[in-house]
Amino acid sequence: MTRLLFLLLLLLIALPARAVEPSEQLPDVRQEQRARNISRQLRCVVCQNESIDSSNADIARDLRLAVRERIRAGDDDEAVLGWVRQRYGDFVLLQPPLNPSTWPLWFGPPALLLIAGTLLVLRARRMQPVDPVPLTQDEARRLAALERE
Repeated sequence: MTRLLFLLLLLLIALPARAVEPSEQLPDVRQEQRARNISRQLRCVVCQNESIDSSNADIARDLRLAVRERIRAGDDDEAVLGWVRQRYGDFVLLQPPLNPSTWPLWFGPPALLLIAGTLLVLRARRMQPVDPVPLTQDEARRLAALERE
């Protein structure tokens, strides 16, 4: 019985934390679902690799509230995303569009990997094989003695 309770406790711990507080939720289920979908597309500007839907940062909470306010005002999903992008830029999107201002986000990591790989290959080609230094007579005698033991 204690093992079962322990396993249940582990499962509860493994559940994802929900940052959206009950006081933030909209009374209309459809509007709340739209707000959650939009929040999952927006990056927390503090956490950076986390959506505002799952972030506990104060700015994420403020953004969640702003998204819900725009939805209550009657904005559609694109208008809400546009409103947030206007204030924070394309960086706030977890999937930013491909345009010249976001090229570093899209092509920076692969370019760095390519440059690093090229440098490693060039360095490996420049390395000269090292010829082994012959053993001295004393070292050869000591090695022969060690091999006999």
